[in-house]
Amino acid sequence: MFKIFRKNCCGLDVHKTWIYACVGITDSNGLTEYKQARFSSFSKGLNELAAWLAKYSCTEICMESTGKYWIPVFNVLEKTCFVTLAHPKYTKPQKGNKTDRKDAKWICDLFMCDMVKPSFIPSPEIRNLRDLIRYRTKLTNMLTGEKNRAQNCLTVSNLKLDDVFSDVFGKSSRSITNYILDHPGETFDVAPFVDGRCKTPVSEIQAAVDGAISPEQVVKLRQCLAHIDELEAHRKEIEQEILLLAEPFSVVLDLLYTLPGLNRNPMTAIAILSEIGPDMSVFPSSKNLVSWAGCCPRNGQSDNRVKSRRISRAGCYLKPLLVQVANALIKSKKHPEFKERYHRIKSHRGHKKAIIAVCKMLLTAIWNMLSKLEPYNPQGFLEHRPVNEKKVLTKSQALELFRLRGYTITDD
Repeated sequence: MFKIFRKNCCGLDVHKTWIYACVGITDSNGLTEYKQARFSSFSKGLNELAAWLAKYSCTEICMESTGKYWIPVFNVLEKTCFVTLAHPKYTKPQKGNKTDRKDAKWICDLFMCDMVKPSFIPSPEIRNLRDLIRYRTKLTNMLTGEKNRAQNCLTVSNLKLDDVFSDVFGKSSRSITNYILDHPGETFDVAPFVDGRCKTPVSEIQAAVDGAISPEQVVKLRQCLAHIDELEAHRKEIEQEILLLAEPFSVVLDLLYTLPGLNRNPMTAIAILSEIGPDMSVFPSSKNLVSWAGCCPRNGQSDNRVKSRRISRAGCYLKPLLVQVANALIKSKKHPEFKERYHRIKSHRGHKKAIIAVCKMLLTAIWNMLSKLEPYNPQGFLEHRPVNEKKVLTKSQALELFRLRGYTITDD
């Protein structure tokens, strides 16, 4: 017999077209009465669901995060109720004899006994900002794929622009490509198209464009370049909207800009803010934030046997951003706290685990910055650096160290 923590709560089984609801009302004697109903997922049905919950004075609701179908339900019910969104793995029903109504009742029972782990859902403003940031990420991925297709057109046509230009889609390279598309098969002088700051000799660039492009590749490359320009224009418009939505969080962003790696790229700071939100009270400690982002080893152990220590798949949008920042910081001499920890862990654990450890440092710093409303200060990391005071060098090791430092060792 499980202890009942919520005397009046509701479980929702959300689908694309229908929503199955089950309200559990427990009296003073411990007897629970269930009220069930089915509602349409249209706006009219959601309003009827809210009125039906108000009829039974139910203000605590639990539902699964099923694709994108939960978002309209959450947006309507959060105005009058406290909605708990749960991962499906925490509300998985027993096998056999399964129906949608029984699923709603099962979710209600789990929520009633406080056996559901809620997911972190930020405020509507952060959710809107997150939606645009993730769409910008999709546009960037599409842009990268289209550039690869355009590069393939140049490669099969033996136009080696990638060997002589660092950016194939830069000003000089793009002007040469446009001339080739307008005059296919024609020999021309590349000197008027090359920028004066280009370090590659004009003779090498001339040799690189000595290829033959077919009419089919001309059509494909022209479409790829047009699509690239269109995607870049869309991304600029999205970035302008993102900057407008991020203006109310300027105080938080100013703190994030003090973190190494974020001061030169405002979009990265805004992306991190859109994923974790400005309020760190939802995470009791920095370890909770690190675990939520999937930047710590999982705990899977049974009968003295470790099943897995791999990091989870959580933070699929946040983790790549942190990895990019970490890869830049380990090459910087201005921030030894990140570089030293990376090399210390890499020596015996490898590159990937060391990078995730640096990501954990970044998240720990972000949590403390936003919790205390203070700018980044590396003093905390530098004070807690592990120092092996027991290590004593042997005579041969000490002599070898002196030789490496440039000293000359004599027998005297």
